[in-house]
Amino acid sequence: MKRKEVAGLAGGAGLASWVAFGALSMVVICHDGAPLLMDHGLLAWSMGHRPEVAVALARGLTATGTGVTPYVLVAVAGVVVGRTLPRRLLAAASGLACLGAGQALRYGVMTSIARARPPHTDWDTHASGWSFPSGHATTAALTAGLVILAIWVRAPRGRVPVCLVVGCWGALVGLTRVYLGVHWFTDVIGGWLFAIGWLGVCLCAAIRWPPTRFVTEAAPRDEGGTEGDGPQNPGRRG
Repeated sequence: MKRKEVAGLAGGAGLASWVAFGALSMVVICHDGAPLLMDHGLLAWSMGHRPEVAVALARGLTATGTGVTPYVLVAVAGVVVGRTLPRRLLAAASGLACLGAGQALRYGVMTSIARARPPHTDWDTHASGWSFPSGHATTAALTAGLVILAIWVRAPRGRVPVCLVVGCWGALVGLTRVYLGVHWFTDVIGGWLFAIGWLGVCLCAAIRWPPTRFVTEAAPRDEGGTEGDGPQNPGRRG
């Protein structure tokens, strides 16, 4: 598949996700943040299925979707995907910029919509801020997408199972937020749609305007002089 086709596919997927996210956001706003679809049912199910072991596992998994962990994973993915030191540093910086900018943009959207979380009595872990879209779901999905892109580029053999594991991790982090009672399910869906949309935009831009074009690497000089010059022979008379 050609670069333009990949860029078009990424841009199209990103645009479709943005449209879906915008539609879901409008529904949330029009309902004044009230629970939608399966929100009540999934929250009630999670409250009735919380053995101590499962809650401990969910808390451990949800902790990987915030803080320093996503940034470490994205930085490592950038270092792995580059072939030279300048390109590795640039890839890591680009991935971190994508993740950081996505988080900042999500925070602005979350503050604007200001949807309330489920009742505090249903929580089984710590949470802060407004509810839509889920920050953990967005961050984990962005991280998983960036890591999968790096694996897909650098590991042609055996990459499918590894990508599936990474993708499952990204999805499960979002689902733990519903299981632990701190988010509605539509918050998580919104986070996933937001992440896919932002990844599509970033990938499309990176393909059309590759960051590596701005990395200048010194070309080896021809010891014999520039083209058209004679050999540098001190004993030659000219």
